[in-house]
Amino acid sequence: MANKLDPMDLKQILTLHLEGYSNRKIGSVLGISRNTVNTYMQLFAGSDYSCQELLGFDTVALSELFSSHTTLDTIRHNELMLYFEGVNKARNHPGFTFLYHYQQYVELAAEPYSYTQFLEHFRRKYPKEKGSMKLQHLAGEEMFIDFAGKKLQIIDKQTGEIVPVEVFVAILPCSQYTYVQACMSQKREDMLSCCADALRFYGGSPKAIVSDNLKSAVNRSSKYEADINRSFKDFARHYNCVINPTRSYAPQDKALVENAVHLVYQRIYYPLREMTFFSLEDLNREIAVLLECYNTLLFKRKESSRIELFQSIERQYLKELPPSTYEMKDYKRAKVQKMGYAYFSPDKCYYSVPTDILERRP
Repeated sequence: MANKLDPMDLKQILTLHLEGYSNRKIGSVLGISRNTVNTYMQLFAGSDYSCQELLGFDTVALSELFSSHTTLDTIRHNELMLYFEGVNKARNHPGFTFLYHYQQYVELAAEPYSYTQFLEHFRRKYPKEKGSMKLQHLAGEEMFIDFAGKKLQIIDKQTGEIVPVEVFVAILPCSQYTYVQACMSQKREDMLSCCADALRFYGGSPKAIVSDNLKSAVNRSSKYEADINRSFKDFARHYNCVINPTRSYAPQDKALVENAVHLVYQRIYYPLREMTFFSLEDLNREIAVLLECYNTLLFKRKESSRIELFQSIERQYLKELPPSTYEMKDYKRAKVQKMGYAYFSPDKCYYSVPTDILERRP
């Protein structure tokens, strides 16, 4: 696993450390190796600043203090992963042994791993199937988010065109208190706006937001450490929480929100099937009415509703929201042109820069 973190990740580690989390717990929440967390905590302790002061630094200052580095020999590791593909195909052959293939690997590799590491990497790449169990969710710990697979629709008054719209679903797993909102797309701006509306709906922020590996949330999905996009990290920093994306192709990591989507189909989609809406505001207004009824339904076994569980158990553990709402930020890399300007594509504007960095990427 690469020991490589950017400044946004460092701020998430500092935030959880100041809240009393152990290094092991921080690694578990953020999906980072405990050894990586230990390394950076030692770097923090060895610096001339306290954790509170480091948290107030901007990303540039943190990058200069703690430059990203890696301890993984990617070429050596990739060679082993390619060799494992042939080993895995031969596993069911009579007489198969790991020792035989390891001896072949030693002859082929320039810098072979030890036999113990050979077995450990193989078991990580091809783990055995494990049984599932019920997860216990702590109050105020997480908020799961997802987009429904099926879309709703509105009609354009001017053209009469049917416009499909996305449906955002958020849930607090302890109380299963659910929030639903329609939006125009799954793009980053709409996703962050829906997340902000969900936090206002709950009246507080959890310690972590658990998202799917959708493109508006992560730049690159991974089974171990997903690359979260910078805007989403900045959003989490504003609301004093962290981002913990699920593993790719692992819906069981957020089973409650997956189940909530199916319940939304029954409790919200179905009653809306014969209604016609001409604006997103009208659609969300009707969704809010149906959502209130959904959250007040009694559980069969718990003899209480989602909103009752939220008010009595979970609300007190949510963090206080900041006084201002999050303002969307765009991060782009641009080359400074010879005339002394850098072109920023999102707003299609030119910005002047100092002349000593001409033809350099800021």
